[in-house]
Amino acid sequence: MSNVRHMQADTADPHGSEQYEAERYVLGGCMHNPRAIPEVRSIITRADFALPQHELIWDVIGDLHKNGQPVTPLTIRLELEKRQELRRAGGIGYVNQLGDYALDAEYHAHIVRREADLRAEADLGRRIVQQATAPDAEPGQAVTFIDDYLKRQQERSAGRSGDPADALLAELLDASSLDNMPTLEPLVGDLLHLDSLARVVGPSGHMKSFMVIDFAGHVGTGMRWHGHHVKQGTVVYLVAEGARGIRKRVRAWEKHYGIKMTDVLFLPRPVQAMSPEWDTLIEAMRRLEPAMIVIDTQARVSVGVEENSAKELGLVVDRMEQLRAATGACVLVIHHTGHVGEHGRGSSSAKGALQSELHVSKKGDRATNIVITLKTGKQKDDEEGNDLQFALKVVTLDGEFKPDGRPVTSVVLESLDMRPPEVVKGSPEWLVSVLDRARVPLAWGSPRVIKWCAEYNIQMRKDKIEEAVRLRKRRDSFDEVQNGTGDDIPGGYIGTGDDESDNTPSWVSDSPSNTSPQTSPAILNSELPHDLGGRSGEFDQNPRSNIPPSTGGGPGEAQAAPPSPRPSSREGGGAGEPRENTTPTGPPCTICDHPMTTDWANRGYDTHIGCDPATGSHPDRPTHPTHTHTERHSA
Repeated sequence: MSNVRHMQADTADPHGSEQYEAERYVLGGCMHNPRAIPEVRSIITRADFALPQHELIWDVIGDLHKNGQPVTPLTIRLELEKRQELRRAGGIGYVNQLGDYALDAEYHAHIVRREADLRAEADLGRRIVQQATAPDAEPGQAVTFIDDYLKRQQERSAGRSGDPADALLAELLDASSLDNMPTLEPLVGDLLHLDSLARVVGPSGHMKSFMVIDFAGHVGTGMRWHGHHVKQGTVVYLVAEGARGIRKRVRAWEKHYGIKMTDVLFLPRPVQAMSPEWDTLIEAMRRLEPAMIVIDTQARVSVGVEENSAKELGLVVDRMEQLRAATGACVLVIHHTGHVGEHGRGSSSAKGALQSELHVSKKGDRATNIVITLKTGKQKDDEEGNDLQFALKVVTLDGEFKPDGRPVTSVVLESLDMRPPEVVKGSPEWLVSVLDRARVPLAWGSPRVIKWCAEYNIQMRKDKIEEAVRLRKRRDSFDEVQNGTGDDIPGGYIGTGDDESDNTPSWVSDSPSNTSPQTSPAILNSELPHDLGGRSGEFDQNPRSNIPPSTGGGPGEAQAAPPSPRPSSREGGGAGEPRENTTPTGPPCTICDHPMTTDWANRGYDTHIGCDPATGSHPDRPTHPTHTHTERHSA
């Protein structure tokens, strides 16, 4: 055997053992978990196995699974015997040994696929060297090897296999595999979802763009959208129509909510769906990974396309689907309706590809009476929700004026559905508003509030007062939770706006909310209790009050008279009563720094009742800054 050149040790395949082990784990893993076979078949083919005996076993595994038979070492051995290939497959012992390789088959299939690709590249290199060093070699002949290799790799990338039929079969799922498919993830309530194609349609000038900007602002910042859940993420807005007006709308939204519209990016020009630049857009968005991509409008990114042609419009929809598939984002398209009806302009075939379609329409002719209605026209997999209505609020942009001196304005949306109901005088909700305006401490319980109401002649049943106390405490607890998560902002849920023109009267500045659709809450114009003061800045730190509790009758009783003054130590007690010591020996007053009486301090007060924060003394008796509440009544 002198003519045989032995391979040196350092040139032997260093990955052979590891590669063969990965193939064994693929085969053994499929025996233990046959449900993984379809996924593994989408990753590798029989040609990817380096050992011929593994190709034979893989063929048997695929046939058993396709015929619904169990995939075990015993069934594989019997099938190999039937085919008279058991010996070529390694024998009974080897097949049984594979049953011990019970690890993740899909993970190891990727290793097998990687090693197969490397072997293909190495084979390509050897063929090129052999062709280039042959005695009759000519320049350029090795290019055919490269072309064949690239073609096979493209087929593998497209179908994970060189056999298109095999790739298609690998995509088939049985009923149990459907549970492994991911469900739609909400982006904005039940209206918009991630990894979906959606559309907002409506007549020209009906605030569609304002509605979508409102969506974008809430998704970018993560705020709840008028009470609906929002998944925070980056938004990319293609301003293909009305680019010059977008700045005003964004600035109005930011002023209305008091925050910057973060994580929202704008491209102020159209990108044609049927042009090569659309592929560049897809790659850029794939790298950015936004949660929502807005296309404003469909007509501006499909110039030259006959929108009444189902074929041509279908190609545009397919390009948008490619954008969705590459990014996993909600691709939201703005489109106009025809002259009649609520349907999007052009061929109706595009609607079939949509996950969601929302209709926007308006009624009214001025900002003070316009009502915007958002209607769900289609939800492919969910129930279509109720209509939502919005009013417009005019917002004046700070420091911006037109040439004639008038302020620059825009509008935002305010939800009519989120407005509080009308407050009826005498109801628990009415009492809540009175207590809030009077700055009554939230820590007060029902007995103290009942006495407080009696003192100020607020006649209500005991159960209604108790309900008002519960409402305040429940609201306070909810606000603490919301402020901790950052989902909401002070002031409740309000919205933002839409379309081709700002459509707002230039002479109007920041306006009150539109009240045309429903009655505004009743104005509580009754005389509120006076504020008896407290520590400086106390209400800002903790929304409470220093209004002292006083005795009073229960609900429905006549207002109780002030308590009888206690005799001072100078005047003496009544018959048989000891004198009460009112010498000011308590802590100092926070206004005048003179000591208070112990009795007054034990009641929880830190100031004399008559102390004037401006002068630091009692205005009625300036020479005696330590007089107590009781002494003031007796005076």
